[in-house]
Order: sequence, then structure tokens, then C-alpha cells
Amino acid sequence: MPLPPGSTVTFRRVPADFGSRTIERFARRLQVEVAQGRPFDCLITGDAELRRLNREFLGKDYPTDVLSFSAPGASVFLGDIAISFPRARAQARAFGHDTGQEIRILMLHGLLHLLGMDHTTDGGRMARAEKRWRARLGLTNGLIERARS
Repeated sequence: MPLPPGSTVTFRRVPADFGSRTIERFARRLQVEVAQGRPFDCLITGDAELRRLNREFLGKDYPTDVLSFSAPGASVFLGDIAISFPRARAQARAFGHDTGQEIRILMLHGLLHLLGMDHTTDGGRMARAEKRWRARLGLTNGLIERARS
């Protein structure tokens, strides 16, 4: 079953045996439930591409686990999320779950940013929303909680 119109998940530099369908279904669920039907695109790729995007758009010359780029204006399309597969894999090992679970955690985090939330400035609003959605979606501790512990 394809994603609703406008949503895509693109996999680059991801092992062929990785369960991409599970991630595509999760993106569809996020679009329907969290984003209230508004589409977004997600790229799952390597550290080099995340570093390039981080440098080009944010002026930070290092790779990271997830980046979000909101669409300009009042578009129905929310924007783009980029996730580093190698970082997701390493973080999954460190926190004792599989890579797919970590990618889902990162995707949710990125989507909340696309919805206008910012955990560095919003007085805990994003942390509360992420915690609530993780419980509904069956996800383990998220990025904000990890940073606080």
C-alpha cells in the first residue's frame, strides 16, 4: 500500500535487507495521526549526506542523527526530514532496541519540528507531545528524554 499523496520515504545507503516497508507504513501513520493528513517527505541516508545538509542549511559542519526542514509559507506540505541510518543503528545499539525503532523515534522527532515545535525554546511543549505520541505509537524513550537523563 503506497503512502498517501505527497508523502515519500526515500532510502539511500541503507542495507538491502532493512525492512523499509515497516518504515513506510509508520510514515503513513504519522501523516494520518500526528500531522492530521498533511504530507511530509523523509530521506534515510548516510552520515556524509546529513553532514552536507547540516553544513549547507544550518552552517554546522558535522553529521547528526535527524534534521527537519519546514516548507516555506502556509503550504499543506509540511517539509522534509533527513535521518542518518548509521547514527540510527549506533543509537539503537546503545539504547537496546532495533534500528527500525530508532528510525521511527527520529522520524517522530523530526515531524514534531515540522509541526512548529522546538524543544530548545518551547518550555517543554515538544517534550510533552513527543512523550504522548511515543506512548500511543509504542516507541521507547525519545531524543529529548535521553538528553535530560
